[in-house]
Amino acid sequence: MSILKVDNLSVSFKQYTSGLRQTTQKVISNLSIELVSGEILAIVGASGSGKSLLAHAILGILPVNATTSGDISFDGEVLTPKRQEQLRGKEIALVPQSVNYLDPLMRVGAQVRTSVRKENPKEAQKKVFKRYHLNQEVEKMYPFQLSGGMARRVLVSTAMVSGARVIIADEPTPGLDSVVIEEALNNLREFADQGCAVMLISHDIESALKIADKVAVFYEGTVLEIAEADKFEGNGDRLQHPYSKALWRALPQNDFRTNID
Repeated sequence: MSILKVDNLSVSFKQYTSGLRQTTQKVISNLSIELVSGEILAIVGASGSGKSLLAHAILGILPVNATTSGDISFDGEVLTPKRQEQLRGKEIALVPQSVNYLDPLMRVGAQVRTSVRKENPKEAQKKVFKRYHLNQEVEKMYPFQLSGGMARRVLVSTAMVSGARVIIADEPTPGLDSVVIEEALNNLREFADQGCAVMLISHDIESALKIADKVAVFYEGTVLEIAEADKFEGNGDRLQHPYSKALWRALPQNDFRTNID
């Protein structure tokens, strides 16, 4: 069952050049995707292809100079800015790319507890910290006292205790060791298996393919192809778009090949 749909989304930014001349830069063009209950959709592509901006558009947290067109729907209802604000952090949770999303003036344990909706906040926070190998004393720390990897685990913890029906994970694993990466990915898979819809934004195609059901390939602000994850195999012959094939063949396990036969 579809939980969230993006139909023909375009995002542009107004900018001013020298002489105060106003220009408009379109960064997402006629983009459409669908998040389905019980599935993980991986979003892959080069830096600057619009992956994170898509997440911000869904959540309604684009900069003030952004202009959007198209529709974003949740449970069949088109999202207005007011509805986005109501759902943000509750029904739609973000695992952001930047650790700067943590409140610098609030202890991290308290930050995680504010996201808990369906359990005892203290118990849920302690349980998820234990799961992500964060010692008990970490809950009393402020973000500046954490390493980069610890801060990222706190961000993942915040989304995991939210009870959200849609999880958007924007590059959730950089800076984490292999054990915690595996745990974070398995947790996303577990949430999908429990009926959530998960969007995983990642440069790490190999890791994403371990848990994804489908993969959307982005290029310059639009979707070139949405393919079943099992089509990313061998020489990529089951993929349709040349860019998808090139992206797959350029991985280390595929000998960094960039040519398309």
